[in-house]
Amino acid sequence: MSEITRREFLHHSALAAGTTALGPALHAATSDRSTGAGEFRIAPFRFDVTPPKGHSLCGGWIKPVSDYDDSLEAIGFTLLGAGAPIVVCVVDWTGILNNAHVAWRTALATAAGTTPDRVAVQCVHQHNAPLVCFDAEEKASRQRDLPPIFDRAFHQRCLESGQAALKAGLKKARAVTQIAHGTARIEQVASNRRMARDAQGRVTKMRGSSTRDPELRALPEGPIDPFLKTVAFFDRGEKIAACHYYATHPMSYYGDGRVSSDFCGLARKRLQAEDANCTHLYFTGCAGNVTAGKYNDGSPAARVQLTERMYRGMKAAEADLQPVALRRVEWRTQEIQPPPNPALGLGALEELVGKPRDGVVFRLRPAFKLASIQRYERKIPFVLSALHLNDISLLHLPAEPFVEYQLQAQRLRPKGVVAVAAYGDGGPWYIPTRREFPSGGYEVEYAFWEPDAEDLLAGAIQRLLA
Repeated sequence: MSEITRREFLHHSALAAGTTALGPALHAATSDRSTGAGEFRIAPFRFDVTPPKGHSLCGGWIKPVSDYDDSLEAIGFTLLGAGAPIVVCVVDWTGILNNAHVAWRTALATAAGTTPDRVAVQCVHQHNAPLVCFDAEEKASRQRDLPPIFDRAFHQRCLESGQAALKAGLKKARAVTQIAHGTARIEQVASNRRMARDAQGRVTKMRGSSTRDPELRALPEGPIDPFLKTVAFFDRGEKIAACHYYATHPMSYYGDGRVSSDFCGLARKRLQAEDANCTHLYFTGCAGNVTAGKYNDGSPAARVQLTERMYRGMKAAEADLQPVALRRVEWRTQEIQPPPNPALGLGALEELVGKPRDGVVFRLRPAFKLASIQRYERKIPFVLSALHLNDISLLHLPAEPFVEYQLQAQRLRPKGVVAVAAYGDGGPWYIPTRREFPSGGYEVEYAFWEPDAEDLLAGAIQRLLA
């Protein structure tokens, strides 16, 4: 465990024992509000997180890096003037889990001169990209015939690059005088993956990120959030940072060893190239049960089509922006610590040390299950957060929640705007709703929290948005 991770681990242990001013770990909350026009500043930053050739992709169970279609980036901003600095960062990686996520928040907090609970780190969740978990990597490395989950030296270089980029950005901080939001409907991208069911409602087969099965593609879109939301920061009418939010798995195809930010990242990059004076960030919403499978056959041509649809949606949402004076900024956090899914247990260890004839994917995934159990035993909670800007709320959630959590969050503030960024701390993997557990399917099999975690997560969201 790195030193910065060790320090925050001790902090969280104190929280769990109830020895800090924040109260019990399951309900600890902070809220810091600042009001007044013209006192806020923003410092965007960005840095490269493209893995070297030979590095594992998606945790080691697909082909490692052989070449590059385009680079991967981490992009963020530091917001000043609302108490201690607030940092929001989004990374073009599959996931950052458990102690690795603590390390990211702590490293960026140190660079910004703030505390880790005032840092949100989310992933876009492309699959031809790194997946990082310290504990899972340590467990899997004991099996000499398994590939590494990630390279620790490369990961440390990324943390150092992030600190340097954030510090450099602070020297160029701009005033934030206005905020705006825009919305656009995205056509023919998102579709629910759990639409094929038997008479008892159990999932029989799943629409993947790409789907060629004509019967699966013919099924309805199902429950999704069809709207892309954009929230932008302005300095006296000049747009300086824009955050775009949409809920779908962001992969057109993967597993070929070619690193890519894929269709959501490519759309963002196209917009960035046209609008060089503004920093554009893209966040994946609650997409645990949402992919582009209905509209994506996994071909290169489909990636081009999906990129164009996302780009048009971002442009349309930006055209809807109407800046108003930024008068209120508030940062809220909630900590939760749901118990592990009882279905994990010692079976995960048995899977991990299984015979070499078992596929790599089936022997690596149990390492992540064990990491989830170990985290709960160490009493390290998950930190959820919300950044409130006037009547706009930017909600930061862990892992892969089902889209129903996003839709419910929006219903909590019918007169406001709620933009949801999921894929924060990826430790739990999938977060289904309780009613979906009996329906089975891949997402339920790899849900590392118990079904009743819905109550803790929904309660935390409600408090963040209240």
